[in-house]
Amino acid sequence: MRMSNTEKHVKDIQRKTRGKFSSEEKIRMALDGLRGEYVCRQF
Repeated sequence: MRMSNTEKHVKDIQRKTRGKFSSEEKIRMALDGLRGEYVCRQF
């Protein structure tokens, strides 16, 4: 089964960001996203 471009892009992002954020930061970003606030991160 082949991955779509979207799935590949998501996997690439997950790989690049793995381990960079604490659990607290991840929860905060998820809540910001659910509230519809713009989430911007610098790499």
